[in-house]
Amino acid sequence: MSEVPPRVVVTGLGAVTPVGGTAAETWAALLAGRSGIVALDEDWAQELPVRMAGRVTVDVPSLLSTPEYRRMDRCGHLALIAAREAWAQAGRPEADPERLAVVIGSGYGGLDTTLEQARTLDASGPRRVSPHTLTRIMTNAPSAWVSMDIGAKGGARTPVSACASGAEAISQAADMIRAGAADVVVAGGVDSCINGLIISGFAQIRALSTRNADPQSASRPFDRDRDGFVLAEGAGILVLEREDHARARGAEILGVVAGTAVTSDAVDIVAADPAMQRRVMEKAIAAAGLSPGDIGAVHAHATSTPVGDRLEAEAIKAVLGNGVPVTSTKSLTGHLLGGAGALGAVVLVQALRTGAFPGTRNLEDPDGGIDLNIIPEAVSGLSATAGIANAFGFGGHSTALVITAD
Repeated sequence: MSEVPPRVVVTGLGAVTPVGGTAAETWAALLAGRSGIVALDEDWAQELPVRMAGRVTVDVPSLLSTPEYRRMDRCGHLALIAAREAWAQAGRPEADPERLAVVIGSGYGGLDTTLEQARTLDASGPRRVSPHTLTRIMTNAPSAWVSMDIGAKGGARTPVSACASGAEAISQAADMIRAGAADVVVAGGVDSCINGLIISGFAQIRALSTRNADPQSASRPFDRDRDGFVLAEGAGILVLEREDHARARGAEILGVVAGTAVTSDAVDIVAADPAMQRRVMEKAIAAAGLSPGDIGAVHAHATSTPVGDRLEAEAIKAVLGNGVPVTSTKSLTGHLLGGAGALGAVVLVQALRTGAFPGTRNLEDPDGGIDLNIIPEAVSGLSATAGIANAFGFGGHSTALVITAD
């Protein structure tokens, strides 16, 4: 008889987002319906077709040492700050270093540094390029820095699967614990690339909202008048732990990563396959040992694109029906790219713990073709004991996380 895999529990949460510098601040802002979308007033942004984004407002340099700040790209800054918050909440668990791991995903890594140093090279020559360039631009740098910070020697992994990166990192971390390869894993996602290249690239494929005159109304998942997503930056981090390890040290258990699934469409580099979006949810629910009727809340990927929201809505309805409460907090934070799926997991853990569920801002005229129970404003008294968080990315990457209350 095969051994039953251990349950994977959540013992720490961390977040740095456009609406808060911590997980607690972010949660409070989401429940209050406060938007973090702002106009870009820098000179470099004024000729762009899109001049707004979701920016982290926390004073990053004050939270890091001078060497840390200088040696890391902003992507690394945000990941390390969020990881330290999650690690502290978890009680800084003691573990065999070779059974302590880090898995932090990112879609673009240190792209800001790449562009900055390319400009330096062109303007001033090779001797002016920073000696920290290579280690700052590495997509695996956030995982590496966090692993050094906590002494993790069980692996520092970096899934790179576009906007599914953070969710896939959590799935990989849970798999490591279930397989007996680790006792504790710090997992999540991060991205920070609010720059002209990324904005122009997404604008060229008409993926971004162009509501420059009213940034806080721009991100409107599931609304009839949605016209694209709003680019944002940030990080979401969870500490995952083998249940018996957590209970033995008296840790507070915040939730359970009960089942996860990862699929690939194998169809198109950009266009999503709704059949695989359905399939990834079905597989995650089955992996959790649950049935669709057990799912009482959905944190949708829903970025506010005309086609993407509709396809995901069809998939959710096909798997779960149209009665389960659904929200997309991207209406408030914007789209954190590689950090988005991890933030969705943080939100879902909090929702199941507290019975509160953030709403979908700007849902003023719901799309009549979308038949779901979308929550326009925060609600309390949510009775759900299980929920699902979706994350989809260019390249046909799909990840679903089923989280339950303890």
